[in-house]
Amino acid sequence: MTQGPAGSDRPEGRDLHARLSAVTLDPETLPVASLDAAHDRQMAVHDLLEANVFALAGENPPGPYHLLMGGHERGFFLRISDEAGTHIRDFVLSVSPLRRIIKDYRMICETYYATIREASPSRIEAIDMGRRGLHNEGAAALRERLDGKITLDEETARRLFTLLAALHPRG
Repeated sequence: MTQGPAGSDRPEGRDLHARLSAVTLDPETLPVASLDAAHDRQMAVHDLLEANVFALAGENPPGPYHLLMGGHERGFFLRISDEAGTHIRDFVLSVSPLRRIIKDYRMICETYYATIREASPSRIEAIDMGRRGLHNEGAAALRERLDGKITLDEETARRLFTLLAALHPRG
């Protein structure tokens, strides 16, 4: 699945080069997705591309970048290239430190979506606060894992965490 290029409605003052302009998911290394999971993946990629801050640390060419994501025995691989397709860097992202947060995040999301049909507004709000808290925790853990390698703003980290949660095998 490929998405790109990113939209042009960028916030004022953002470096238009420090971003992802395309994200591709490697079907060879990721588990086959159900229709719902495929939709979640597609929405996560769309949201990530809509607005993001993504820059490689160190002596690397400036973006915009293309990101290829796939499964790896320890988690995920991130292959970064420039817009012409020239390979720049690869990273392996272990999900071990994120596994509990991903599991809890998925569980509370399922509860939230099941609850919004029948629960009181105060119950929905309480569950949503927990969901946002876990989302923030996952984004912070992800930024910590990528520190010194990739610079992300908070919203990009949240969106990338959502994508990781959508890609991570269930169970």
